[in-house]
Amino acid sequence: MPEQERYFNTLVQQYSEPLYWHVRAMVGNHEDADDLLQDIFIKVWSSLSRFRGEADVFTWLWRIATNETLSHLRKARVRAALSFVRIDETAERISDPDPYFDGNEAMRALRKAIAALPNKQRLVFTMRYYEELSYEQISEITGTSVGALKASYHIAYEKIKQHLTE
Repeated sequence: MPEQERYFNTLVQQYSEPLYWHVRAMVGNHEDADDLLQDIFIKVWSSLSRFRGEADVFTWLWRIATNETLSHLRKARVRAALSFVRIDETAERISDPDPYFDGNEAMRALRKAIAALPNKQRLVFTMRYYEELSYEQISEITGTSVGALKASYHIAYEKIKQHLTE
């Protein structure tokens, strides 16, 4: 087996689950997350020969996953607008229970509040709160300054808090 293929298989084994949960936190359902994970690893495979190790592998993978997920969310938003589906309905769908999630009412309310955030705020919030990434790591992944990320996280936190108290 060629070295690049062996390395790719190692990446898939090591990062499939954490990447799945990273994507799942953004899209909210198993089917979309699973489809996106396949697209992400296709992109990783096609980009692997150009990866020079200048960035950390983790950062590189998360950047690819984040960009693919944000692209998917933008397309979903356009499709929703074209079909006259309210964004609130999309947030409802994301927060609805599915067979892979066994959360209580409070958790569903939190997921609904997070799903209602704009994509970038949702991304920053999930990476910081759930994945416990540092602002520096998120900055490398998103290409956004640490100060802007802190502000975005704070705004997201306040919106979620307001949503949960209503």
